[in-house]
Amino acid sequence: MGRHKKDIEPIVMELVLTNDLAKKKALAKKIFNLAYKEGIYPCSIHQFYMERGRGQIRGFTVPAINLRSLTYDLARAIFRVAKYNNSGSFIFEIAKSEIGYTDQAPIEYSSVVLAAAIKEGFKGAVFIQGDHFQVNVKKFQENPEAEIEGLKALIQEAIEAGFYNIDIDSSTLVDLSKSQIKQQQYLNYDVCARLTQFIRQIQPKGIEISVGGEIGEVGGKNSTPEELRAFMQGFNEQLPKGRVGLSKISVQTGTSHGGIVLPDGRIAQVKLDFDTLKVLSQIARQEFGLAGCVQHGASTLPAEAFHKFPETETAEIHLATEFQNMIYDSKYFPVELRVKMYNWLKINAISERKEGETEEQFIYKTRKKALGPFKKEIMGLPQETRQAIAEEIEEKFDFLFKQLNAVNNKELVDKYISLKRVILRKRKEPKGITYDTEGAD
Repeated sequence: MGRHKKDIEPIVMELVLTNDLAKKKALAKKIFNLAYKEGIYPCSIHQFYMERGRGQIRGFTVPAINLRSLTYDLARAIFRVAKYNNSGSFIFEIAKSEIGYTDQAPIEYSSVVLAAAIKEGFKGAVFIQGDHFQVNVKKFQENPEAEIEGLKALIQEAIEAGFYNIDIDSSTLVDLSKSQIKQQQYLNYDVCARLTQFIRQIQPKGIEISVGGEIGEVGGKNSTPEELRAFMQGFNEQLPKGRVGLSKISVQTGTSHGGIVLPDGRIAQVKLDFDTLKVLSQIARQEFGLAGCVQHGASTLPAEAFHKFPETETAEIHLATEFQNMIYDSKYFPVELRVKMYNWLKINAISERKEGETEEQFIYKTRKKALGPFKKEIMGLPQETRQAIAEEIEEKFDFLFKQLNAVNNKELVDKYISLKRVILRKRKEPKGITYDTEGAD
């Protein structure tokens, strides 16, 4: 075992740098095959979460980490942290929007993560998640079915790429102008149920994909117990009988994606409502059998906040922007490349600059958009530079795993998660994909 460690890096670099999709898929297949041989399996966290919903496991929060750049190097750092903390419950994710602006198609993202596991000698379940597979409200209003079909296509692409965890975000459709809470949530739970049904129809045999819903758009008003109950009751009514539903639910408790930027570029302190988070997680578990609630937009919170998530039994926390910030602000990141990227933004993202916004606010808000156009230059940095940046961020990963108490649970994950090799055989319309699955060797 471990014989493929030396061979994996050239494959990763070729896969990331090529623009040829057919070549990318061929290299991805090679990585997946090597991963299976090394005892590494893309998995769904659904059953683990169901055990939490039943009260069998508790006391920790699962970190779900979005890697927008240096994905291979940072994934390696995460697997190192997992190994020396004996951790099994952590998720790699990428949002619908990030797939676009970071230029990381699902098949590339999942393959690079698995390659990192091979390189670091990690074994067992690897959880890869589609984050914020979000309904565009404007497009939905213009043509609802076209927007839903577009999301179905993305979901299918993600599942083919080994994403066995999908977060549906139809919370953009919540209509607070309605007088009744269930009416406010109607389109949200209706679309979420339809997309969940689609996932159940095309998921690989023997794998129950973990599906998350969302009741409050991050950055909006805080969620309430009444909203959670209205959404879940409506969702369960809409989902055909016999179909497995959600494993978790995302709520709003005071954060915003990327944080709130002050004129000097610093991030404003956010007051997070942990009481709301605790109450909603309790309702989610006790009344609906879910693992609990999910907290988005949390990576830029103050360090002293993170230990509170396991204390309130938050099921999962999404972490993204801070790692991007640490890449840009690293003493090892070449100044000339950063200047080049910022200058590109001043031309190509100028339409996003709001009146009265300082340059620091504009750059901070938009610099994620430069990661895709400059992906090849970033990955083309010397290996020692990439490794030095990753080692800085590794300390942050370690801090988060410990604060979230996502440690010493590898055996629990191994107990509840079955490992299956998924083989894509053919397409079959109208249901989409046909798979074969095999148990772990």
